Amino acid sequence: MVDVVVVDIDGTLVDSNYHHAVAWAAAFRECEVTVPVWRVHRAIGMGGDHLVAAVAGQRVEAEHGDRVRKRWAELFEPMLDSISPLEGARELLIEVKRRGMALVLASSGKPDHVEHYLDVLAARGVADAWTTSKDVERTKPAPDLIELAIDRVEGDRAVTVGDSIWDCRSAQRCGVPCLGVRTGGFGADELAGAGAVRVYDDLPSLGADLNRLPLENPT
Repeated sequence: MVDVVVVDIDGTLVDSNYHHAVAWAAAFRECEVTVPVWRVHRAIGMGGDHLVAAVAGQRVEAEHGDRVRKRWAELFEPMLDSISPLEGARELLIEVKRRGMALVLASSGKPDHVEHYLDVLAARGVADAWTTSKDVERTKPAPDLIELAIDRVEGDRAVTVGDSIWDCRSAQRCGVPCLGVRTGGFGADELAGAGAVRVYDDLPSLGADLNRLPLENPT
């Protein structure tokens, strides 16, 4: 049986993806790099160590990467207080624990952002552990964060929950089934194509279906 559930935070538990997209796009513009916001949104969910090159190319990463990341963090910071939990977020976390499974929140976010979200979700007394971008050398879509999350609770059979194709690909790379939710703006076909074994419109729908947690790893 599944003994640990690893849940993404940004876009999955808190409604933050569009805040991130706007902040990243503005940071690029300040560095005189024009990137359409829709393109940035398609990259939300991967870590900042990958995002600049993914949306603007290796030359921009080499010339402006650190500056873009610095400005994104500065522009995003004032938005934190306007970010709220998605419907059913805390209820899902509580239900996972009620069923006797370990719960880890696995985020590629900055440590101070994750700390803020833990407070917004009132999750400190619910989650068994959590991760941030500082815990690994490579963030999503690399598998490192999910592998670390499972190790922290000595899990054996895990399942992940995420809203982006990068969550799905990260899970697939470490052989863990991923349940996709459309809360971050990615389509059902996109999530399934990236490896999600099932896709839900929202967290209440997923929570009502926990009895059907996948028992087989994706092939």
